[in-house]
Amino acid sequence: MWISGKVQGVFFRKSTQEKARELNLTGWVKNLEDGRVQIWAQGEEDNLKKLKEWTHSGPDRANVEHVKVETREAGDYSDFIIDR
Repeated sequence: MWISGKVQGVFFRKSTQEKARELNLTGWVKNLEDGRVQIWAQGEEDNLKKLKEWTHSGPDRANVEHVKVETREAGDYSDFIIDR
């Protein structure tokens, strides 16, 4: 997923990590140089849907303008991390 808007400097990555762990998802989240946030998540379909729905608003200080979702093959992750 790629999330655009006011999504950097508002604890979007940390909040995403907390939400993903709450939903038992694995993968990563990182800031992109162009101001977007990218999320790679895997897990149960219902929980992925819940994370996607959450990204449309994100944490309180975020202002999400657009969420783009792309499906890819699963990776080998055992946790959900913040990639720097």
